[in-house]
Amino acid sequence: MALRAPSSSPLALLARLTGPTTTQTQARTFASSAALSAKSTKAKLRDDHADVPRYPYGPSLWYKQSNHGLYGGARIQFGNNVAKKSELKTRRQWRPNIQRKTLFSRALNRGVRVRVASRVLRTIDKVGGLDEYLLGEKSARIKELGMGGWLLRWRLMQTPHVKKRYALQREQLGLPRDSLFDEQTRGMSGEKVSEEEMAEQVKYYDSMLEKEDSVLLSEGTQEAVVEEAIKAEGSAKAAPKVVA
Repeated sequence: MALRAPSSSPLALLARLTGPTTTQTQARTFASSAALSAKSTKAKLRDDHADVPRYPYGPSLWYKQSNHGLYGGARIQFGNNVAKKSELKTRRQWRPNIQRKTLFSRALNRGVRVRVASRVLRTIDKVGGLDEYLLGEKSARIKELGMGGWLLRWRLMQTPHVKKRYALQREQLGLPRDSLFDEQTRGMSGEKVSEEEMAEQVKYYDSMLEKEDSVLLSEGTQEAVVEEAIKAEGSAKAAPKVVA
């Protein structure tokens, strides 16, 4: 008795291809909670610096990981390896020496784990510690801090230790003590911030120090911070930049 060949009609093939499969009938995943969406670098910068006075030099547009550490302006460099005999060139790159260090802060009375360049680490040792490095007043030091150092500098300026230090300096210069606190309680746009709002901002930043393995010295659109920096650079060409 001859075996009958399986049906190969167009309708049978169509039913076989469009039939339900295990992946099509699965309604949901096995997870019971929704997946968390990770923030981009620009969004993270915008959220971290929302309640902080605006950094006068803006975020780094090249080598953007330097916005979340004490890199001192260091970034990746590119060049060539040239052979001695044949003079053939091969592309290469030089990356900055970045280390993860726990540096003690006297004002915060705790260790702060940050990503720091080896050159910046030598500068911190020379000036006498992390606090002295972050509280430098020259424009070159402010530019060297970057977005990450600016955020840590703001946190140090909210501590009683630094407030007393600046109050003594103002007394020596013949200035009133009370105006210092008024300057430190102003928001990003120059508006006054209450003591409760300032305490909430400090509490939020301290919670970041506790949760993260490293401090994010450490954007609703991703281009918000970068566009603001480009506009600031355009206005700086028309008028001289004044750094407070």
